[in-house]
Amino acid sequence: MEDALLAELDRRLADADAELAATYPGERGVRQPVHTVYVPADRFDAGTVGEWGQGARDALVRHASSRAELAEALELPTNLSAEVYGRVLAKLEREPIEDLRIDFEDGYGTRPDEQEDAAALSAARAVAELVKTAEVPPYYGLRIKSLEAPSRRRGVRTLDLFVGELAAAGALTDGFVITLAKVTSVEQIEAMVIVLAAIEEAHGVPSGSLKFEIQVETPQAILAPDGTTPLGRMIRAGAGRVTGLHYGTYDYSASLGVAAAYQSMEHPVADHAKDVMQLAAAGTGVFVCDGSTNVLPVGDREVVHAAWRLHLRLVRRSLARGIYQGWDMHPAQLPSRYVATYLFYREGLESAAARLRAYLGGGDSGYLDEPATAAALASYILRGLECGATELSEINTLIGIGTPQLAKLARRPLRP
Repeated sequence: MEDALLAELDRRLADADAELAATYPGERGVRQPVHTVYVPADRFDAGTVGEWGQGARDALVRHASSRAELAEALELPTNLSAEVYGRVLAKLEREPIEDLRIDFEDGYGTRPDEQEDAAALSAARAVAELVKTAEVPPYYGLRIKSLEAPSRRRGVRTLDLFVGELAAAGALTDGFVITLAKVTSVEQIEAMVIVLAAIEEAHGVPSGSLKFEIQVETPQAILAPDGTTPLGRMIRAGAGRVTGLHYGTYDYSASLGVAAAYQSMEHPVADHAKDVMQLAAAGTGVFVCDGSTNVLPVGDREVVHAAWRLHLRLVRRSLARGIYQGWDMHPAQLPSRYVATYLFYREGLESAAARLRAYLGGGDSGYLDEPATAAALASYILRGLECGATELSEINTLIGIGTPQLAKLARRPLRP
């Protein structure tokens, strides 16, 4: 009876099983960047990445020239400041930008076609130079104008010119990603898939290799006219090409009537939108990215310190909510980005390691952790390693395992 019953259940649930596996494949097995840096297209060239790194280091040394000054400026415990200061300086030297987006949308504006054509080609050539010299960030790409009727042709043309130039230079890598702005319908995602397939064919790019992020900055992306959220359908309509959902702080807040003085990453409307984004992306392998703060750390030391404290608090708030990426809009935001991120991964390292060690049979941590929590602990430790907050030697000492074991525990597939 049991065999016959199970066979019947397999038959009845076959379609649901296949749907679940296709819709929720789990982790993609790739590192998520801690931020996305936006640079207007007319301000980008092959020296931009280096200039951002130098500008970030200069800001840190000028406004917090020692561990003690950093602790005082950001109101941090001295011991934690000592742990992160040198690591942040090294990060700003080694890899100041983890994800770069050249902006042809709001940061660039509407310009004559010949001017945007020239900017698209120039930016693509600069990226190709960075790829060839191995100076390109791990992730890089461009943000195009939306597929709404007024900007549709311009957005597609810029994308075609940019990808064509990169393809001709042999500079398209797995790190290339496109951001589609102001998405308002599932149909626009379906159209984007058609656009990418056509561009791949036109330029000899392998089919399916071009990926994109959905920028969530309109109310229509959160709530459809029928009262449902379209984000899950959007991800599915992307046919495996959607890699991220990026929250647009100011467009979204303004569209809901929030006054400019109250538009923020921590406004209740922002939290609601990001809750929906996290729910839609869960289990799909699609990354969720928070937005930005427009309070820039520029001016005298007191002003810079205040902006850093705000940025640090907002970044740590996002991290605590399970959103591990956000936007940075100015080089001087990189120090507070990495300080906040490194603090997050360092201050919980020993506790997370003890719990994971106990889960693996290495003692008693005082917690009775289940496999899902062990996966979260491993993911937390792995993310800290990937961004430079911790070192593998520390993990080996604390837990006695390496990156492959961490990835397995985190349910992240290992890529060849």
